[in-house]
Amino acid sequence: MQTSNKVLIVDGMAVLFRAFYATSYSGYIRKTSTGIPTNAVYGFIQYLYDAINTFNPSHVVCCWDMGSKTFRTEQYPAYKGNRGEPPNELIPQFDLVKEVVAEMGIPNIGIVGYEADDCIGTLAAKLTVDHPDSEVLILTGDHDMLQLVSENVKVVIMKKGKLNYAIYDIELLMTEKQLTPLQVIDIKGFMGDTSDNYPGVKGIGEKSALKLLLEYGSIEGVLDNLEQLPKGVRSKIEANLDMLHLSRDLATIRLDVPITYELAECVWEVQLDAATRKFEELEFGGLTKLLVQA
Repeated sequence: MQTSNKVLIVDGMAVLFRAFYATSYSGYIRKTSTGIPTNAVYGFIQYLYDAINTFNPSHVVCCWDMGSKTFRTEQYPAYKGNRGEPPNELIPQFDLVKEVVAEMGIPNIGIVGYEADDCIGTLAAKLTVDHPDSEVLILTGDHDMLQLVSENVKVVIMKKGKLNYAIYDIELLMTEKQLTPLQVIDIKGFMGDTSDNYPGVKGIGEKSALKLLLEYGSIEGVLDNLEQLPKGVRSKIEANLDMLHLSRDLATIRLDVPITYELAECVWEVQLDAATRKFEELEFGGLTKLLVQA
């Protein structure tokens, strides 16, 4: 299908964290001559340009988390409660990376009370309705995003190594994971998510959850056939019904975040002068050649 727009939505936090840990494991943190840590921002720019050069988007936008308190932590206070504070060297780079992205001419989107995932999901949904001839690519390392795959939306998972991507469409999702996009949510309802710190149904792991979904299609399909399940599985589900529903809700990326956007504002055309000044300020000499290539 020929599309008029190819929109790259960047999961800013996922790419920034990846860049930080990829460049700090040796113990060396890149800093400016005045001592400002910049390793994550420097790596972020490299990852961003790798993706832009690989997928050649017509439009680019970055989405960000806006603090740890969201509607999910109100629903379930333990949500992501197992995560420690980010490294001290990374904290000042949260705002810095947004400054750099803005100077390059790429819009930053984030809404207090929601996660970047919700902003990404809403943007992708709006784009497919408002501009149905568009192709949307979501750049992330987060497999939760696979629930957003559709006819017009592909999820680009960054894998280990440079320029190594898994590009999930509906077909690859089914081939690799045996799941539909909606089942990506339901499997989290059953198995929970240790990284986000919600339990799902205690005693049901990924294999059991997948088996249930392959047989009954959805959480509703399983609940409609509880009497056919082995007694042990049935008793686990019955004992954790509330958490099953809550876990599915926590796993569901929202598509109705109050975002206002204009596609014209997301056209990819680097602001060469402003970006060059910012790169020079941050002593990113080696990266300025990327701006010229753009």
